[in-house]
Amino acid sequence: MAKKSVTADAEYKSWISDLKKRFKSGQIKAAIKVNSELIKFYWSLGKDIVLKQAESKWGSGFFESLSSDLRDALPDVKGFSVTNLKYMKYVYNLFRKEMEIRPQLVDELSLVPWGHIRYIVDACRNNPKKALFFVHKVIDNHWSRTILLNFLDTDLYERQGKAVSNFSKNLSFPQGELAQQLTKDPYNFDFITVTERYEEKELKDALIHNIEKFLLELGRGFAYMGREFRLQIGKVEKFMDMLFYNTNLHCYVVIEVKTAEFDSDNIGQLGTYVTAVNHILKKDGDNPTVGLLICKTKDNILAQYALESMAVPIGISEYELSKLYPADFKSSLPSIKEIESKLNG
Repeated sequence: MAKKSVTADAEYKSWISDLKKRFKSGQIKAAIKVNSELIKFYWSLGKDIVLKQAESKWGSGFFESLSSDLRDALPDVKGFSVTNLKYMKYVYNLFRKEMEIRPQLVDELSLVPWGHIRYIVDACRNNPKKALFFVHKVIDNHWSRTILLNFLDTDLYERQGKAVSNFSKNLSFPQGELAQQLTKDPYNFDFITVTERYEEKELKDALIHNIEKFLLELGRGFAYMGREFRLQIGKVEKFMDMLFYNTNLHCYVVIEVKTAEFDSDNIGQLGTYVTAVNHILKKDGDNPTVGLLICKTKDNILAQYALESMAVPIGISEYELSKLYPADFKSSLPSIKEIESKLNG
C-alpha cells in the first residue's frame, strides 16, 4: 500500500498523533532520563506495531510510511529509521512472553543502551532467556559495547555456571549457588598467544601478562592478589598458582591451572591450599575460600567422583586456547644483527 493511502486512514492518523503526544509527555528529551524513557517509548511503539498487526493492516510500505510520518511529527528527534522501527518490533516479540512473568522487564531494558539491545537481539533472536542473560550482564557489569560484542562471540551464556563442582554440598545457600554462577566451562583463553608445545609456566605467564583480560573472563568482582602466592604451612613453604578475592562472594578464590588432562591427584593439592587460606588469610566476615582448577581437558565423571571426597568447595573447568604459534617460531626470525648486515650489504 502506498504512503498516500496509509496516511489517509483515520486510525493511522490518530495513532501518529497519539505517538507524538506520548513521546513528548514522557519527557524523553530530559537529559537525565534520555535512555530510560526512550527505551520505554520504543517498547510501547513496538508493542503497538505488533498488536495492531500494522504490517498486514496498512500494507508492505507501512514501515517506510511510519518512519516518514514520525520524522515529520517530531523533526528534531532521531531514531525513527525503518531499521530502528523494525528493531522495536523485534524487541517486543522477543520479550513479550517473558513480560508476562516479569512485569519489571521494561524497567530492566530501560537501563541498557539501545545500541546494546540491538546487538543482543541480533545474537539472541529466538532465545529470550539468553537475551535477558546478556541484558543483566550489561546492567550488572556496566559493559561497554565492545565488551558486550566480545562476550556475545564467546558463547558466554552456554559456558556460565557450568563447572563440575561440589559447591552445593560444601557451601551454604545462597553462597553455593552464587559460587557456581561465577564459574565457566570452558574458560576462553583466546586473548593469549603461546607456542604449540607450551608448558604450564608459559601459559601462566601469558595469563598474568594479560591480567585485565583474564579478570574480564573470570567475571565480575575478582581482584588479583598475586601469582605463586606464598603460604607458610607449618615448617613448609607452599606456592599457589594464583590467588584472587571475589568482592561479590566475599571470599578468597584459589586458582590452579593445569595444562594436562584432569587427574584426581590435582584436587588434593588444591584442597590443601583452600584449607590453608581459610586458616591463614581468611578474616572475620569472609566467607569460606573457594578453589577452582582449570585444566586442558577433563572426564566429568572422574571429576565428580573426585570432588565427592573433598570437604572444601572446589570447581573444575576446562580451558580453550586457539592462538598458537610454532615452538621454533622465534628462532626462525632474523636477528637484529642479521637485518643490519643485509641492510648494509
